Amino acid sequence: MTGRLSGKTAVVTAAGQGMGRAAVLAFLREGARVCATDIDAAKLDTLRDQAGVTTRKLDVLNPAEISAFAKDIDAPDILFNCAGFVHHGSILECDEDAFDFSVNLNIRAMYRMIRAFLPGMIARGGGSIVNM
Repeated sequence: MTGRLSGKTAVVTAAGQGMGRAAVLAFLREGARVCATDIDAAKLDTLRDQAGVTTRKLDVLNPAEISAFAKDIDAPDILFNCAGFVHHGSILECDEDAFDFSVNLNIRAMYRMIRAFLPGMIARGGGSIVNM
């Protein structure tokens, strides 16, 4: 199927590779316009030639960057939070710093993105939020 998301806009975090990149390509196949974000702007280079994509460097651990980003664009129809981290090793190998990083990226960043975009989504009449 194609065109199911025609006229819709999606914001995707961690879009430079892996599941984030796959989500961008899937949204495009369905007709959405996509704002692809990643902390590593170079990883977004291969998406820039795709019709319907805009790219932006975004550090989802930085609340000021999230706020500025949300103010710069219209509220999306879809917010796809894909940025995340999985520690390699057991809990005995995961020190406090690694645990804090995981919580900040896997939970707090999603919370901040939702808080930044949800008011605009509600004002537009709704939307979808996917937390990967």
